[in-house]
Amino acid sequence: MRAPSADDLREGVTAALPVMMGYVAIGVPCGVMAAEVGLSPAVAFLLSATFYSGAGQFMMASLALAGTPVLSMVASVALVSTRQLLYSAALSPYVSDAPRPLAALFAATVTDESFGVNMDRFAGDGAWSTERATVVNAASMLSWAAANALGALVGPALAIPTAIMSFAMTAIFICLLAGQRWTRVTAVVAATSAAAVVALKLLGSGSLSVLLGAVAGVLAGLVAGAVGREGGDAR
Repeated sequence: MRAPSADDLREGVTAALPVMMGYVAIGVPCGVMAAEVGLSPAVAFLLSATFYSGAGQFMMASLALAGTPVLSMVASVALVSTRQLLYSAALSPYVSDAPRPLAALFAATVTDESFGVNMDRFAGDGAWSTERATVVNAASMLSWAAANALGALVGPALAIPTAIMSFAMTAIFICLLAGQRWTRVTAVVAATSAAAVVALKLLGSGSLSVLLGAVAGVLAGLVAGAVGREGGDAR
């Protein structure tokens, strides 16, 4: 496995910058919640750099503050994290030729936001490589972990409303969605996922809404893509 070149580092960090800035905005509130649970800045950094699931960390802190039993917390976070299976299936064709250690490192550091960035680059940039994609993941991870540590450090002096912290996580997804190359398939996926999540939330599906909404969007995108190819229109 070769080390990333200077070009890989430059291109990867440049692509990761929007995610890194977004992670600072949402990582600090996550760190504040970690401090409320009793985590030190060092532990918050270590947790963020190893467990590395923003949604899971927010959920763990919220459930812990609510006094939820540990087994219920584990089950809830594991259920929400099953979306990573979809990411793995989508990314695997692009990293199939990469050395095993590099592919393993890449797979272990994928998140929702870095997935969006790398999928866009893999699909539209012929020079995009597993090395550059891994730099995106690693740079994003370091910014997230550092922001969590900062939030845990200054948490006792801050009072950030829970509603704002919750919307911060939503806002970064909106920014990434707005930056996508909009095609008919993209529009179908976004509209289907959004409608499915809202409908499932109204039906009381709770945390399952996100997973099932994502699955609905993926299936709708596959159907729309297949119909477009049959009709000779991939746009």
